[in-house]
Amino acid sequence: MAEPFDIFADAFIITLTPWGVNLSFQLGEAHPSPQAIRQPARLGTVRMSIEHLKAMVFMFKRQVQLHEKNYGVNVEVPTQVLSQLGIAREDWDAFWR
Repeated sequence: MAEPFDIFADAFIITLTPWGVNLSFQLGEAHPSPQAIRQPARLGTVRMSIEHLKAMVFMFKRQVQLHEKNYGVNVEVPTQVLSQLGIAREDWDAFWR
């Protein structure tokens, strides 16, 4: 059995295969140098079925929407970040409706 973990991650990679999902969490440098681009350090990978992932996505979305409603906030993700992730603004907005 793997050791339990409690970590902070600021990056991730997700890979879907016909057999399941690999979700790797990463951490970038605290003080990156503008001259040297470094890959984030891999903290670990969580593997699951695609069905599990889909259920988690639903629960994540519901929890974020409940948080926004309860606190009267709208958690924004900058357009630059969406662009880096290859997400069109209209797709993002449609997902969060």
